[in-house]
Amino acid sequence: MTRHFDLAVLGTGSGNSIPTDGMASWSIAIVEPDVFGGTCLNRGCIPSKMFVHAADVARAVKTASTFNIDATFNGSNFPALRDRVFGRIDPIAASGEAYRRGQENVTVFDQPARFVAPSTLQSGEDIFTADRIVLAAGSRPFIPPIDGIEDVAHHTSDTIMRLDDLPPRLVVIGGGAVASEMGHVFDALGSRVTMLLRSDRLLTSEEPEIGRALTESFRARGLDVRSNVTASAARNVDDEVELTLSDGSTIRTDVLLLAAGRTSNGDGMSLDIGGVAVDATNRPIVDEYMRTSAGDVWALGDLESHHQDLKHIANAHAKSISHNLLHPDDLIAPVVPNQPRATFTDPEVASVGLLEAEAREAGHHVVVGRREYGGTAYGWALEDETSFAKVVVDAETRLILGAHIIGPMASILLQPLVQAMTFGQTADQVATEMVWPHPALTEVVENALLEAE
Repeated sequence: MTRHFDLAVLGTGSGNSIPTDGMASWSIAIVEPDVFGGTCLNRGCIPSKMFVHAADVARAVKTASTFNIDATFNGSNFPALRDRVFGRIDPIAASGEAYRRGQENVTVFDQPARFVAPSTLQSGEDIFTADRIVLAAGSRPFIPPIDGIEDVAHHTSDTIMRLDDLPPRLVVIGGGAVASEMGHVFDALGSRVTMLLRSDRLLTSEEPEIGRALTESFRARGLDVRSNVTASAARNVDDEVELTLSDGSTIRTDVLLLAAGRTSNGDGMSLDIGGVAVDATNRPIVDEYMRTSAGDVWALGDLESHHQDLKHIANAHAKSISHNLLHPDDLIAPVVPNQPRATFTDPEVASVGLLEAEAREAGHHVVVGRREYGGTAYGWALEDETSFAKVVVDAETRLILGAHIIGPMASILLQPLVQAMTFGQTADQVATEMVWPHPALTEVVENALLEAE
């Protein structure tokens, strides 16, 4: 007999926050074929930042002589670092699953689910229906089309942080946020890192000058960053992986990391059978309330969003959907204005809003303010020669259209600009109508705004 539920939630990242106390009387199916907590907890934001902080500490030791400090980096204990990180994370995932399984109104299915008819799902041998369905199954790493890649050992962000040992050599394919963070981590901890970029710089979705600055910074610290090159073939040679590159050269490595983007898991859910319209990338098409073409089927997070790897956006989606399920006559759209993003490399990169070129293409008369860290008192203390903050301002309205920072604490320095954009404050108001503490690093932001006059 086919079981029926009031609600089915596919995925336990941000989707796990959908069921609330207001649904205590509902029968709820939760589908999670992997570990509870999703990408952020288990393979993304949280463990990666624990590794990043360790890498930052290693970098501080390596660069201590800049500040007349005598210190020596003697290497890292990668297995102990790994065990410390996942020794905290794995129990959280396990307790999240135990909590849901312990709820009388919740049934957990541990096999992938797909539609077999409208409002009808199959998970393993189980078939069930639901009045309301939330698609929150996330995304997975994209595997680039490299000849022979399926025959060689390779890692993605799902597995790279759980290696048994620090690899002597690591090749990273990709130049986005994940690739940049992992390049920073493994270089700082002691690997010889080579990064293969399809374009001319890292972080091509950021301001070009920021991507170039990060690329040059990586090269200056010793990473082998190769631009405008791709891998065409891969093969095993003894205990190594050999890559043939588009420029005709070859390179060998102990560990290969594929970090060239992510793919929505929507392609394995037979969404068309469920009446869910998708775009060309197999992501469900949703309206402003996160509702799909199938009515009471909703979608959120990486499965749906083109703003991937942004946990805060997925959380906003989930909050909206949870409300809408309980209040079908009072729907609300997720509040996601001015979506900030940060890449935790050394140096950090953080940004919000439009790039300068995007603002001009949109028809804005733009003025730009830029301030180097080294032009402020705290920048002197940091002995910083590469970092800067840039703001893009509409010359007529004086509203901030975008902000872009590369340097120490960039993710923190960005926040007052996010707040100003959200509440409609002008560049002049933010720069002059409040007190900025001297000689704090926030003067970088203050002076960038003043430069935009």
